[in-house]
Amino acid sequence: MNQDLNYYYLIHQEIASLLLYQSIFEDEIGQAFLKLLNSIYNRVPDTINFNCLTAYSHWFKTLASQGISWQDYLVKRILVDNNPFSQQVQSDFLSNVPKSLIEATEHDLSILNTLYNLPLEAVSQWVKEAAKVPFSPFIVQFENKDNTFLHKQELWENCLEELANYYRQHGTGIFAQYKALQWQDNQLMGIANPDPIKLTEIVGYEAQKATLIKNTEILLSGYTALHVLLYGSRGSGKSSLVKGLLNQYSSQGLRLVEVNKSQLYNLPLIVDKLRNVPQKFIIFVDDLSFEEDDDSFKALKVVLEGSVTARAKNVIVYATSNRRHLIREFFDDRPRPSDADEIHNWDTVQEKLSFSDRFGLTLTFEPANQETYLKIVHHLATEANLNLPPEDLEFRAKQWATKHNGRSGRSARQFIDFLQGELGLKY
Repeated sequence: MNQDLNYYYLIHQEIASLLLYQSIFEDEIGQAFLKLLNSIYNRVPDTINFNCLTAYSHWFKTLASQGISWQDYLVKRILVDNNPFSQQVQSDFLSNVPKSLIEATEHDLSILNTLYNLPLEAVSQWVKEAAKVPFSPFIVQFENKDNTFLHKQELWENCLEELANYYRQHGTGIFAQYKALQWQDNQLMGIANPDPIKLTEIVGYEAQKATLIKNTEILLSGYTALHVLLYGSRGSGKSSLVKGLLNQYSSQGLRLVEVNKSQLYNLPLIVDKLRNVPQKFIIFVDDLSFEEDDDSFKALKVVLEGSVTARAKNVIVYATSNRRHLIREFFDDRPRPSDADEIHNWDTVQEKLSFSDRFGLTLTFEPANQETYLKIVHHLATEANLNLPPEDLEFRAKQWATKHNGRSGRSARQFIDFLQGELGLKY
């Protein structure tokens, strides 16, 4: 057994000795690498080890499927890892972290630094010798695409301050990996490709946009922000405005959690999961309304008004609705002199009608008139770099509104998308 294979044994032992960053290897690439190491360790002497060759091929395939280098993989996993060190430094100075935790972090970073500098030629040589084959497995080095401070630092155990600052700014775990999340199957799930819409794309409702931006900046500054109901006509850009906030402020620690109406009963649980996380959260409920005898609004009421448990200052609710009164009311709901089933029937009706008032802010989005509609069309056409005479653009936009979905921001967006494709086909 030569020195190369002895070096493998040292690497294998060091990975097993990780104290804080073991979860780095819990994903597909990490598991494939550990399986490769185990296949080398469990080889049968003087026998061709096909399992070792297969494990090497699988590890290479997992890297290739994600188009990521081994170095980029390690750095990426370190920067999102959720462990006692990364958790504490998000809300505390590095100088306040216990010495034992500092030393454990330095220990792990030194090991991971060694893995980062591990030449693939060495891995190929290990596989050749362990498998007892006359050839070295094929080697391809994927290009490093990231350019973070870890790529530039020779000794990772010397960059704890930079690492702590990164965790403080970007978070850890799922909140570092995703800026948009959703509540599904009783857990938070990341949204890999959130809507990329920008605030600059939304025009026509400047006062409403300015108010919502100001409220969001209050949240990000650590002050008490208000829950907001965005009420108005379909296609006026209410949902797009909330999504645009995420794209504008995610770099400042803003995250969005989308909750379906059918999951509203989980709101208190969701808030409890978020209250001690350093990031700031918008709980986004789209197209909110309640049917008669729908008790899920009680869970929302607890979040809006609070309970014995203190309110989470890093969490606010932004809800959109086409209804000013969120709980549907029928004429039969209104009390008649003959009603005897409930003495204070009017109190019940008023509670339904006033539910929307429990939001601190209600922003109204009125239907777009022709002037507003055309303003949106011109703005989107400019954003899309459409070179069309203004008169022609307006004429076609009016025709589109008449034949399709009327005048609204959504209709304007659909018109511009169609027009952009149509003009592209011509040229």
